[in-house]
Amino acid sequence: MNQISNTDLILNQDGSIYHLNLLPEDIADTVLTVGDPDRVSEISRYFDRIELKKGKREFITHTGYLGSKRLTVLSTGIGTDNMDIVLNELDALVNIDFKTRMLNNKLKSLDIIRIGTSGAIQEDIPIDSILVSEYGLGLDSLMHYYVHELSGDERLLQNTVSAHFHSLKGISPYISSADQGLLKTIGKDFLRGITLTAPGFYSPQGREVRAKASFNGLLEQFRSFSYEGQRITNLEMETAGIYALSKALGHKALSINVILANRVNFEFSSNPAKIIDGAIQMVLSRL
Repeated sequence: MNQISNTDLILNQDGSIYHLNLLPEDIADTVLTVGDPDRVSEISRYFDRIELKKGKREFITHTGYLGSKRLTVLSTGIGTDNMDIVLNELDALVNIDFKTRMLNNKLKSLDIIRIGTSGAIQEDIPIDSILVSEYGLGLDSLMHYYVHELSGDERLLQNTVSAHFHSLKGISPYISSADQGLLKTIGKDFLRGITLTAPGFYSPQGREVRAKASFNGLLEQFRSFSYEGQRITNLEMETAGIYALSKALGHKALSINVILANRVNFEFSSNPAKIIDGAIQMVLSRL
């Protein structure tokens, strides 16, 4: 591979990666991502030792130890456009020599675990439950800019998804799956489903406040999808991008969703902070 140019891989004056403001030694092999910068400290307070705290814009990073396990917690902000920055820069930190701007001889695979909040769209999924995304279904455009290879199962599901959403003109959904190893360990005994990743919070998730939605009955179209027992269970804004781009870069990813709302039953959690904290502790206990 040719040397990566200084406009493709941008470094700060101190040698850190452009947006995350991190050096290669700053991150662990297991990275927990959260959307909200304030949630970083809600996780790192359980560490036995914190060795690093850095931040730039919405990207706050804490790295430390839980027992002998080194962990990094990183806030990403909202949306797959931010995940494009986060995942590419995490990959660069572990797989590119910043001095030579060349790929390392041996590539590293990170474990990337999202802990986020979400809304259920099936009436039998209770609020305050924890759901792991077996698949991410993206309605955003991120992966149309990357080579994205599909497994046989993903391709079959992709074809069914494309047929079901054919009426959404100008939108080309994409599918990607969770890492099976992380799904069996961190995700064991959680509810499972297909998580739909929307490119916005309001109209792209079937909400209407004042601006008129261009697609009628969008939420019902999400709810009615079915393929060999699989259904769309919840909505959020990062999972599909995390799964697909992680896989394209050779990393392992899992998305843990704390269900704070049920869109069908019009319910919202009465104590979201307690439920999120319980999910954090449960995930940490499984690492």
